[in-house]
Amino acid sequence: MHDDRDAGLTARTLAHYDAHAASFWEGTRDHDVSQNRAALLSALEGPGPFTILDLGCGPGRDLAAFRAEGHVPIGLDGCARFAEMARQHAGCEVLHQDFLRLDLGSERFDGIFANASLFHVPSAALPRVLRELHAALRPRGVLFSSNPRGDDREGWSGDRYGCYWSLERWREHLTAAGFEEIAHYYRPPGRPREQQPWLATVWRKR
Repeated sequence: MHDDRDAGLTARTLAHYDAHAASFWEGTRDHDVSQNRAALLSALEGPGPFTILDLGCGPGRDLAAFRAEGHVPIGLDGCARFAEMARQHAGCEVLHQDFLRLDLGSERFDGIFANASLFHVPSAALPRVLRELHAALRPRGVLFSSNPRGDDREGWSGDRYGCYWSLERWREHLTAAGFEEIAHYYRPPGRPREQQPWLATVWRKR
């Protein structure tokens, strides 16, 4: 069972996104994260098309991009407005699920794309959530994540709760959940490290 405190943190964060869904879409629809999608796709083994879970899909920008490349993306978001918008925008299956109450089944996905989403999982719940994602991947499946990097603190940023992991601590969490690292890099590309607030990592299911 998830902890009541973690559930409260997540509920407040989701309420923020629900209230600001339209402005979030306008502010992020043109963000270029093609580097991140390519990092996931290039690590997948075998012939496509691939079944990809977009974890925290938001209004569906990356769902539409994966679909345009011929893959079978399935979205998931805890924000009801985002799930509705993503279905309309991308025309894909979108699951309305809280990250703390995932129901994904076993070995369903070739890849999981968690772009700016897993950092919202409270640290106490993260090991369980990562194990559930591991179980949802097919053998040698790939998990991509991009999180704001930090010094392993967590807390509120306005009405959004987040964990700001260092590469070292993030590695510990993913390794403990049964993943092996394929690659990591910082974003946006082409800038000095102090101007790269995002840590992207790519992992294979062991």
